[in-house]
Amino acid sequence: MNLLRCHTWTRGQWLVLTVILGCFLSPARCFGGSLDSEFTYLLPPGRSECFFQSAIKNGTMEVEYQVIAGAGMDVDFSIISPHGISLFFESRRSDGVHVVEPTEEGDYQICFDNTFSHFSEKMVFFEIIVEGRGGDVDDSEWEGLVEPEGSLLEYKLDDIRESMDSLHKRLERSRQMQVVLRAFEARDRNLLEDNLWRVSFWSCASVLVLLCVALTQVYTVRKLFDDKRKIFT
Repeated sequence: MNLLRCHTWTRGQWLVLTVILGCFLSPARCFGGSLDSEFTYLLPPGRSECFFQSAIKNGTMEVEYQVIAGAGMDVDFSIISPHGISLFFESRRSDGVHVVEPTEEGDYQICFDNTFSHFSEKMVFFEIIVEGRGGDVDDSEWEGLVEPEGSLLEYKLDDIRESMDSLHKRLERSRQMQVVLRAFEARDRNLLEDNLWRVSFWSCASVLVLLCVALTQVYTVRKLFDDKRKIFT
């Protein structure tokens, strides 16, 4: 009967299933190690700190930063090439996005400067996206996976690999956008909390001033009608 008949898989279908399961069980091997990184830290007042990112020749490096807390919400930002050349410099900015393309081989310096502020520390979030190495699939792993003759597969292995690579890149980009949106949310929340504290403080101060003025007016009016002269009858 048709209900009891089991499906017999071809050799090509078992081959594709093995490749897909291998990629899901070992994503680092199939897609390579991710070089994208994000970091949030406190930049003390009157300090300047630099971070180093390695790059290869003819690659792409994207740097995005945001100041999510601190008075003024601004820092000085700069990117210095491995040869000591300043590629980008921004003064007193709260956020920015910069792309270095093509990159040179060596270590790039990503610097944040808060020396202009003597009292306020800044909370800085930045993300580095490096492309050009580590994310490509090793073609040697696919050379031995040849589609057998007479297979009923709809797609070739090259098409499957291209689709999986495209899906992986889009998922990574979605994750990066979510991280950036969380940084925006943290900055807005810190700004709202700071504004709430200021409004509450000045509201309490205004109430105290109004109470003092009211008490002073009552005392002054009472003194005007207070007659201390003695009357003899």
